[in-house]
Amino acid sequence: MIQWLKNIVSSSEDKPSLATLVQEGAILIDVRTQGEYLSGSANKAVNIPLDQLVAKSDRYDKETPLIVFCRSGMRSQQAKRVLEQLGYQRVYNGGGVRTLIRQLEK
Repeated sequence: MIQWLKNIVSSSEDKPSLATLVQEGAILIDVRTQGEYLSGSANKAVNIPLDQLVAKSDRYDKETPLIVFCRSGMRSQQAKRVLEQLGYQRVYNGGGVRTLIRQLEK
């Protein structure tokens, strides 16, 4: 039980910040619909709606860090799982677009 708790704590401490990942070349992927994306997104984010993710997943090298985000974090969690199942090694759930933008501005 104690080791399990240590793993949770250490894994969250070891994660780089989203801003650091972007500075190091991570790709921001907005998995919302095109209409949602056009209403405003994070700077330099590309729009690949969740339902098109598998078809367009070959755009990036599997070692490239990817940060997926949406409106609330639910679709981005699904996108993270899909990309990991496709073999992507460095996928991060950026959560909701507003939260992500605030984190990137720090």
